[in-house]
Amino acid sequence: MRLIQTKLLFDGSNEKKNCFIGIEGNEIKFVGHNKPSGTHEIIEHCEAVTPSFIDAHSHIGMVRAGEPSNEEEANEHMDSISPLSNALHSIYMDDPSFQESIESGILYSVVLPGSGNIIGGKAILIRNFSSTITNAFISDIGIKIALGYNPRSTVKWKGTRPSTRMGAIAVLRDNLLKAKKAMKLLEKKKKLIEEIDPQLELFLDILKKKYKLMVHVHKEDDVMIMIELIKEFKIEAIANHLCDVHNDNIFQQLRLNKIPIIYGPLDSFPYKVELKHESWRNIEKLLRSNSKFALMTDHPVLLQRNLFYCLRHLLRFGTSKAEAISKITKEPADIIGATTLGQVKPGFKASLTLWNNDPFLLSSYAKTVFAEGEIVYRE
Repeated sequence: MRLIQTKLLFDGSNEKKNCFIGIEGNEIKFVGHNKPSGTHEIIEHCEAVTPSFIDAHSHIGMVRAGEPSNEEEANEHMDSISPLSNALHSIYMDDPSFQESIESGILYSVVLPGSGNIIGGKAILIRNFSSTITNAFISDIGIKIALGYNPRSTVKWKGTRPSTRMGAIAVLRDNLLKAKKAMKLLEKKKKLIEEIDPQLELFLDILKKKYKLMVHVHKEDDVMIMIELIKEFKIEAIANHLCDVHNDNIFQQLRLNKIPIIYGPLDSFPYKVELKHESWRNIEKLLRSNSKFALMTDHPVLLQRNLFYCLRHLLRFGTSKAEAISKITKEPADIIGATTLGQVKPGFKASLTLWNNDPFLLSSYAKTVFAEGEIVYRE
């Protein structure tokens, strides 16, 4: 067993001092204050260790550094309902942003289509440190949908393009209602699954809860529409963004309806009317609600390499360092169902970052980064 000795450990849940971490293959086998018995090699000494960070909402590899804007591939323009589109098929792993993320301890990304379409396509979880999309792919996360301003701002694109929020909801409900009727016909054996259109079949999968909806939503009224849709169709969803939510009651409604949140991006410019109430201070209300949430960058809206720095806003409102780190490690892993990521504990993937000092110091940086047992970066 290879051992790492650290003066400080943020394990994804708690803060501990003077620990040994044992790695075998791609897995963590031991974490404890005393060196385990037997012959084990200490391969690293460091000041602090954290789990690898997870960006729970990004467009990395689709909107690529060093390429002109007309080359970006976050939104398909052929129709506003594109459930068969898959973010994986528009990612290039040679995007230079991946290397910057690795050097900052961010090893995993949820990559989604953009919010120009009502249904954008499939969101997926990838490894930032893989050389090809085949090796990078970990799992499907859900289907991206968008409410509010963005899908009604793309009327010049091809296909059915509602110009109002009510029109966008009507198109969305039309597809869900068709799927609901198809499900009843299948249950009564009046239709065979082979007779179902592939696009409609994906909506059936949403109703069957095979896929969660990753819902782009900012404004409070749109949040309430989302909650009503979830109730009407008994579907599962994760609320993404919520930057314009500025009243405690809305966050409370999300908590009461057991809808987890991927919040952000913090520190980005509010460039549209839909964000007129956006403020980093809104996160105090989110914290006060006790909702389950993780943070995002929405890369390239906020560069993914800056994910960790968003935690300073949580500290401002009394969150402990360990609790803050959980919002980019354990919490996103829990929300997206990545059961072996986000914690430095036995049984979890040996994906962790070794720091030259307490990572919350501005002068700190990643010294060594392990990705599933292998060193992928060393300062």
